[in-house]
Amino acid sequence: MPIIEITSLDEPGTEVFSSLTEAQLRQRLEPEKGVFIAESPKVIRVALDAGYEPLSILCEKKHIEGDAADILSRCEGIPVYTGSRELLSRLTGYVLTRGVLCAMRRPLRLMTAQVCRNARRVAVIKGVTDTTNIGAIFRSAAALGIDAVLLTPDSCDPLNRRAVRVSMGSVFLIPWGWTDPGLSELRQMGFRTAAMALTDNSIPLDSPALKQEQRLALVLGTEGDGLPHETIAQADYVVRIPMAHGVDSLNVAAASAVAFWELRK
Repeated sequence: MPIIEITSLDEPGTEVFSSLTEAQLRQRLEPEKGVFIAESPKVIRVALDAGYEPLSILCEKKHIEGDAADILSRCEGIPVYTGSRELLSRLTGYVLTRGVLCAMRRPLRLMTAQVCRNARRVAVIKGVTDTTNIGAIFRSAAALGIDAVLLTPDSCDPLNRRAVRVSMGSVFLIPWGWTDPGLSELRQMGFRTAAMALTDNSIPLDSPALKQEQRLALVLGTEGDGLPHETIAQADYVVRIPMAHGVDSLNVAAASAVAFWELRK
């Protein structure tokens, strides 16, 4: 395991941690060459346990024989770049969470049918661009019995560094993939769809009809604009969470957790 001490901000090999944007890491045109960054020892361990391939590590010097020691022992043969906390913060542009970053190979994209093959409860994320919300939704989905997650192309990448960190690595624990904006593909696989939205004909989340569905896809939109009218019109159900004290809605991450728990199978 080669350990390379960084002495400058332009150390060869550290570009993946410093100068590449999220879009460049993702490699939209050549996904097989894509990379993502896992941050903190706990998140990196979850990724390794899930079979993700490490490519290089950036680690504060004090953690080499500390919090990151077991990670480094599992990543033999890849370069480990190290330095002081101050230097690494200047290199990356932010303070490292628990002092460790790992560049990892992005997995091959899964088709919707692969993601949902054995699923009975699916979350569909439409147009949610906030990284914190994406991470929180994935954490709730993994914890509360959702079998798979689908995202429309106008949503945030779940392997965005911050989204991965907020999810505490849950993004590695549940199948996910990209889907087209319509819901027809899910219907062809036998799913009924439930759009989370406030409309005159929405039914409460605890409606018995929802719990009786064998395969159900919950469609979630951004809390600002909500779901588009065409998406709501296409859904089999329009669902609301009953509220008190005149509150009309919850943040999408909080709403997802409530819905996942109530409709778990």
